[in-house]
Amino acid sequence: MELFDVYTTYDIAPVSAKGYYLFDGEGNKYLDLYGGHAVISIGHAHPIYVKKLVEQLDRLAFYSNSVISPLQQQVADMLETESGCTDYSLFLCNSGAEANENALKLASFYTGKSRIVAFNNGFHGRTSAAVAATDNSAIQAPINKQHAVSILALNDLVALEKTLEKGDVAAIILEMIQGVGGLDEPEPGFLDSLYELAHKYGALVIADEVQSGFGRTGKYFAFQHFPQQPDIITMAKGMGNGFPVAGLLIHSKIEAKKGMLGTTFGGNPLACTAILSVMEVLAKENLLENATKMEAYFRKKASALSLPLQVKGKGLMLGIDFGFPVKELRANLIYTHQIFTGSSKNPNVLRILPPLNIDEQALDQLFDALKTELS
Repeated sequence: MELFDVYTTYDIAPVSAKGYYLFDGEGNKYLDLYGGHAVISIGHAHPIYVKKLVEQLDRLAFYSNSVISPLQQQVADMLETESGCTDYSLFLCNSGAEANENALKLASFYTGKSRIVAFNNGFHGRTSAAVAATDNSAIQAPINKQHAVSILALNDLVALEKTLEKGDVAAIILEMIQGVGGLDEPEPGFLDSLYELAHKYGALVIADEVQSGFGRTGKYFAFQHFPQQPDIITMAKGMGNGFPVAGLLIHSKIEAKKGMLGTTFGGNPLACTAILSVMEVLAKENLLENATKMEAYFRKKASALSLPLQVKGKGLMLGIDFGFPVKELRANLIYTHQIFTGSSKNPNVLRILPPLNIDEQALDQLFDALKTELS
């Protein structure tokens, strides 16, 4: 049987990993500056993470959400502290798409409305409503297009208010930094007005922190770079360091009713252990501070290239816009220099999403390779 051939792949087969390096079966070593789509937050095979998951596997790997889970409550308590969201509840699920799907459903339950507002170059997942809110018609099947979605230009307040004043918008969903879209950000003044308009017209604000959460931008969540708190915050990827897990922080004004959401695997003991291990390592190793420190070093090294480029993003959610397509450059970095980087919807942007314990020496390896390729 063949695999369903939907992925564009490089001819590399990693068999093990440690820290921010991958190894193939022939012993070749690759610098991982992509973290498997921003998933690897504390590094591959971190000893604390591995030890605690193995111990939990030996105790209790799974039971359903029909019983009390003290581990879920531990996660909720720690997230309350780190997010500053003291009047919120936690719902755990399995993936970023599922988190966004549930967030949009909750907004519709709460408001009684059905329209979604999203933004150009946004990416929110591949499930029904989430993919309808994603600015990529190529991945939307006809069944997805039944959803009422308005996709607007980012930072266009006039278009936003015109859409909201129709009165049918349940939620505005946005990334504080667009990952797949190419590291563009909403302007602070736009965000201020967005929250005001959402309140005025009775729409909820959903912050999609699937890529930007868990320290990636130098704060636990990217929304913390701004004064407002969203009504719902979605998260996944770096939350589990490779274990499939996701969640939503939900403002208390949105009432929970039995059966309104559900999941078989969400918040299982192994998933919660993965989250708690990630949070422990983030704190013990000061990885949020390291993300900020490495951003400054990255920008310094990029400026030394003396090229007309732009560094975009925050922390270790970064992109370099070279002003020309980077497809060939990415391939050369992988095959010639053994460095993994990422692409985006913007063909000119090279994405950098390494484990948060990356150091200056590893970044030097990237910039030495870039000097060679761009000279």
